[in-house]
Amino acid sequence: MAIGENELVTTREYDVPRELVFRAWTTPELLARWWGPKGFTNTFHECDIRPGGTWILTMHGPDGTDYPNRSVFVEVVAPERVVLDHLSGHEFRLTGTFEDLDGRTKVTFRQRFKVKEEFEAAKPYCAEANEQNLDRLGEVLAELAG
Repeated sequence: MAIGENELVTTREYDVPRELVFRAWTTPELLARWWGPKGFTNTFHECDIRPGGTWILTMHGPDGTDYPNRSVFVEVVAPERVVLDHLSGHEFRLTGTFEDLDGRTKVTFRQRFKVKEEFEAAKPYCAEANEQNLDRLGEVLAELAG
């Protein structure tokens, strides 16, 4: 985990090809299985994964709290990256990049907040939540590669 100007950056390497990682990020059924911190589940209301497409979901916390989310996809470049703007609550740009490492994949998960105060408020829980999110992605990838 690295912390930059209004930005959290998490990286992870997976022993799967980047096409599989890209598929896990761009297939709604797969994305719903790993998106969010440990113990969260998702209900997708709309998930149009293309530039300008809307992603509306409700994240369900393990304590029963619902977290409505609205994002718009900015870039979807197979198999290199997915970029979206999260527009509800704390506003941030999320960029997922996928680097080929001879059949393995390095994922860089960048979360850059628009407002410094929102970044400072979210940083304590987002840093750990982003790690958990990538843990969950790893579980789905291991199952797909199985």
